[in-house]
Amino acid sequence: MRTYIGRQQAVSSEDFAELALGTPVELWLGVEGESDEERAAREDAARDILADQPDMPDDLIRIAAQVIEDNPDLFDVTPLARPVRRRRAARKGVAA
Repeated sequence: MRTYIGRQQAVSSEDFAELALGTPVELWLGVEGESDEERAAREDAARDILADQPDMPDDLIRIAAQVIEDNPDLFDVTPLARPVRRRRAARKGVAA
């Protein structure tokens, strides 16, 4: 199944996110090994975008929820087993 955003095909989950957001994912998540100066510039650019588009956080949440709902295998999430709480039986009686 092919996924298109506008006229662009999204080949990977990164493509889908970038096309849906209209910005590179790295702008929001950063890149490994970026300097403090690069991070500050990236964060400034992100703040400018959010200032120009105040509804963007709501749109991002909606897009993320839709992506997760449509493609749960993207995240390869394995539910963790919940530990079983065991109650110790109360001991009644007299110690001998």
